[in-house]
Amino acid sequence: MSSGRSRGEVAVLGAGVAGLTAAAALQARDYTVTVYERGDQVGREACSWWAGGMLAPYCEAATAEPEVLSQGLPAADWWSAHGAEVWRGGTLVLAQARDRAELESFALRSEGHQWLDGAGVAALEPDLAGRAQRGLWYPDEAHVDPRQALPALARWLAGRGVRFELGQTVDGGALPDACIVDCRGLAAREDLPGLRGVRGEMILIRSRDLRLQRPIRLLHPRTPLYLIPRSDGLIMLGATSVESDHGGPVTVRSAMELLGAAMCLHPALGEAEIVEFGSGVRPAFAGNMPRLIRQGRITYFNGLYRHGYLLSPWYAEQLACQLGDAQGVVR
Repeated sequence: MSSGRSRGEVAVLGAGVAGLTAAAALQARDYTVTVYERGDQVGREACSWWAGGMLAPYCEAATAEPEVLSQGLPAADWWSAHGAEVWRGGTLVLAQARDRAELESFALRSEGHQWLDGAGVAALEPDLAGRAQRGLWYPDEAHVDPRQALPALARWLAGRGVRFELGQTVDGGALPDACIVDCRGLAAREDLPGLRGVRGEMILIRSRDLRLQRPIRLLHPRTPLYLIPRSDGLIMLGATSVESDHGGPVTVRSAMELLGAAMCLHPALGEAEIVEFGSGVRPAFAGNMPRLIRQGRITYFNGLYRHGYLLSPWYAEQLACQLGDAQGVVR
């Protein structure tokens, strides 16, 4: 609960998922917060605009550091409490029959799942009846639509007194009286040795013949795929992961791999409409885990990699504790 007395001014640079979650944690601790964003809309210039929005700590922990699980578990409740619509249908993990070993390996490396037979898969996803003989269901996972969640969080913040300065590029010298939280992703690379770019590409399609109720992860040794349902028949296909900071359009190779893998799940997707191609460059450190780095009165919150929506709430809380000289400092 707010005390009504400001603990000081904080300038947050960047209105992507890191910046907005940081602003929420700081506002909750009675800081006077202003978010500066170089674009003219919240989140549109951030890589988090192109994200899948999966809140899947069990699945992500299968291929990431083990702390992803504990740090990511609160995310769904956090987003729900901060204005976003959260879909809580879990995650369904499938594989082609020839890739069954991939499914068994994934199960061994993860927690929180239930094995399903073909009937179980069809019960969860009727339009996939007959398409898979076995699957893994993670019932406690969820997802958000980033293009709904980011504006919703911004409205939530504005309603609690957080100011937004859009179309503004500022540096620390222009804000002498404020603590600064730098959430600019790769734009902060010159200040953060070791920060690198990991390119991700996605395709947004609309299918009138296939309806999915939850995110589907299709395992493949070369081209893993996820399909994430959104409103109005939209499905996001994602995402490639290429060690590159090139932010150009989706390549032909990536488009063919994503679309081909999707059609392996169900041939009806061959009749879907392509609505949008998109790409972004994720900021990442060695180990692919976020970091909070303090340099004088500037704290950098960066390196969310592909875990932005999942891990940013937890790290934002650590950030707020750090600024308040409390426990919870992460380096």
